[in-house]
Amino acid sequence: MSRRPHGRSGRIRPSLRLAAATAVCGALLAVSVPPAQAGAERNPPPGAALQQELRELVERPDGPPGVIAVLADGDRTQVYRAGVGDVQSGRPPRATDHMRIASVAKAFSGAVALRLVDRGRLHLDDTIGEVLPGQPAAWHEVTLRQLLNHTSGLPDYSSSPGFIDIISEDPRHHFDSRRLLDFVADEDLGFPPGSRYAYSNSDNIAIALMAEAATGRRYETLLRELVYEPLGLKATSLPQGYRLPDPYLHGYQIDPQEGPVDVSEAVGASGAWASGGIVSTPKDLTAFIRGYAGGTLVSERTRRQQFRFIPGALSQPPGPGRTEAGLGIFRYTTRCGTVYGHTGNTAGYTQLAAATADGRRSLTFTITAQTSLTSNPDLLAHVREVQEDFVCALLRKK
Repeated sequence: MSRRPHGRSGRIRPSLRLAAATAVCGALLAVSVPPAQAGAERNPPPGAALQQELRELVERPDGPPGVIAVLADGDRTQVYRAGVGDVQSGRPPRATDHMRIASVAKAFSGAVALRLVDRGRLHLDDTIGEVLPGQPAAWHEVTLRQLLNHTSGLPDYSSSPGFIDIISEDPRHHFDSRRLLDFVADEDLGFPPGSRYAYSNSDNIAIALMAEAATGRRYETLLRELVYEPLGLKATSLPQGYRLPDPYLHGYQIDPQEGPVDVSEAVGASGAWASGGIVSTPKDLTAFIRGYAGGTLVSERTRRQQFRFIPGALSQPPGPGRTEAGLGIFRYTTRCGTVYGHTGNTAGYTQLAAATADGRRSLTFTITAQTSLTSNPDLLAHVREVQEDFVCALLRKK
């Protein structure tokens, strides 16, 4: 591939520091957006058309160097890709490449919490005051349910001036992940708990802390025992540092003058932790979302609570079609049908993982650049259109 100059990495340049401040967990303004525009009469595109859509994404001047989408239907898996997984070597993206999954990590903390609900270690109406009495008294009435569906009102630590100052100065700074809420400990709730929806990275930090308090076990251990092992995830982890395991899908910041700049290891994971720090692969993410959305991890009783949705509540970034928020999961209603999952973005990556309610069919969709409503709304709109076409291909009638 020769259309771009080779990406560079190494010393973190000043131009990346500001990006790091807003990219740690993919924190974005929760603004209203319409569904991706697509004609209702359009048929699900065939494989060649899907492949062409991916090529058009990477051929945009502001497009990602690489994109990989994995469609799974029962035992059948189809991998679509375009561009490169590493602009230096020119190799293609692979389903076994490690990558940052950004806020899709929130679905993992949702899985941990709901499994603990099934085991009676936590209850959806448990409050921060009951489980984490050391947290600010102003937050004590917030429930686990409200944390899971982002109606808690907790102030977002990743938007606090103190956090932004630190990570702007040193994007690889090692935070004490269990003290991230300290950045907003002097702030009141943004609104009465349960009164409205507002996406906040603080919610999933609090969820992980509640899981630890209820069990006496580290969150990383709970992830392994309650999620990774039951679903057979061999290449998924929650690191503290900035290194990615080999092989990895390189993520880039697109510089209009200098081309793609490699930011795969520009930002440490400790400042995202349970809200966005997990590293996985398209293969593992496929297995996770099929199990999670398909209900294999939780009881039917808990799943009924999880699948109570808030209309118009967006994941960040917005996914395909119309979005509604449940407990640690979003419902994406497209022109072709409905899937359930989560999106995410961080420096170098934008993610979607979604599956049908029975878990039989799934889609993971990864581009190797961060895009959002604020940073590049035109690219995001294009990505959402392509994602919807992939959902349609996933759901087409046999």
